[in-house]
Amino acid sequence: MSVTTVQQLFKPLRDITQEATISHQCGVTMNDSVEARCIAEVMESKPGITVTYLPAMIRIDGEGRIEFRMSEIGEALGREMTPHIFEISTSTHYGRMVMIDEDTVVLFGNMDDALAYE
Repeated sequence: MSVTTVQQLFKPLRDITQEATISHQCGVTMNDSVEARCIAEVMESKPGITVTYLPAMIRIDGEGRIEFRMSEIGEALGREMTPHIFEISTSTHYGRMVMIDEDTVVLFGNMDDALAYE
């Protein structure tokens, strides 16, 4: 029988230390839904992406940038996915979210990288 290791996302306050460093992490949190599960399944096959399934939420985390292709997600979902439907599917995000074009939404962990799209 194998034992499944569960990633701990939240630490007790006593275990949190403040560091004077900048994180370049970025990610989204989604309420568990058909769309969210499809987005997670597409993204978990990508290098550097961590997908965490929680009882009512799904988290997708990465370092530097995460690129979401609507055509890829729509193909897996079996119907159209647009950047606007994608945003509705995400409860929250961290990092800078930029809609590059009608097919691409990118989350940037480094805010300077996102400035090229302003």
